Amino acid sequence: MIENLSLREKIGQMLIVGLDSNIINERIKNLILNYKISGVILYRKNFNTYEDMVKLISELKQLNSKNKIPLFIAVDQEGGRVNRMPPEFHNLLSAYKLANTKNLDLVRTAGDVTGEMLSKSGFNMNFAPVLDILRKDTTESIGNRCFGENAEDVSKYGIETMKQLQKHKIVSVIKHFPGQGKARADAHFLLPTVNKIENQDTLPFQNAIKNGADIIMLGHLLVKDTRKIYPASLSKKMIRKLRLKYHFKGVIITDDLKMKAIKYIYGTKWAFKKAFYVGNDMVLFRFNKKEEIESIESVIKLVERGKIKQRRIDKSVKRVIELKKKYGLDDNSKIEKCNIEEINKKIDDINEFVNNYKKEIL
Repeated sequence: MIENLSLREKIGQMLIVGLDSNIINERIKNLILNYKISGVILYRKNFNTYEDMVKLISELKQLNSKNKIPLFIAVDQEGGRVNRMPPEFHNLLSAYKLANTKNLDLVRTAGDVTGEMLSKSGFNMNFAPVLDILRKDTTESIGNRCFGENAEDVSKYGIETMKQLQKHKIVSVIKHFPGQGKARADAHFLLPTVNKIENQDTLPFQNAIKNGADIIMLGHLLVKDTRKIYPASLSKKMIRKLRLKYHFKGVIITDDLKMKAIKYIYGTKWAFKKAFYVGNDMVLFRFNKKEEIESIESVIKLVERGKIKQRRIDKSVKRVIELKKKYGLDDNSKIEKCNIEEINKKIDDINEFVNNYKKEIL
């Protein structure tokens, strides 16, 4: 299949983009039909109701069905304060609150419910779980989004969540390597920085790799002891560490390059080219129309001029296509739709257990 793809189509398969509206506008049509992008990520702003969301996903799949390779339909549905589902759904409590019960069956059930909800709604990728470790002396950029304050808890509960998503044919994107728990800044606004990465920060990711992780997100985290001026998401050293030290053979993707930490320090177009140059398999971004087309074309030119090796691009595209095949992505498959009442009942039961547990230990 790779041999039958043009260079533009190959670069397109390395891109996941965000929508800037609640309809499929000319920008998205152009990216799907002319640049053959690999996927889209949806946010709460892209729909008002469940029916709106399902309709939008159906239209995206239908539009891409004319292309050779099916589309990733992604979301980052963690529960807690990172909730992208429409208002008809109740929201699961945060990962930290779930894991704090020390009840693996509860966390397993929460992952199962999330997987069912996403799969039946038409999604096939979730940017979760968070495998960072909570440090209570840092800011709330990670906070209760993670599963605990040590590598053992984060590994146990995070990997179980990953497996439940995978069971429902949802590609689980574990994040944010190499671990942002010690960072005080939030990459949405400032560049997180740490003096060094401790072994326990990377241990949950190592354990997830051993347990079948398919795709890892690199965080916008600057590690000072690497003597580099680039964050992990733009670092060849971090990618080599994943490949050579931890033997990760899956897909590596950047965090969103539109975040202010990247935009204002490195510039979005420069960071976009750098992300490809250092060896990321996929890039997540939400640029404006002019920026994104200029950025994509600039990478195509770098490959044509030999500044980025064609063989390196082919390896990444092969990983992406193999992942889509593994999960049986199909743009012609019909969206089943959730029984929202049943999903909400399951969510309410989980949340009630957690709340009662809190009362008991108090």
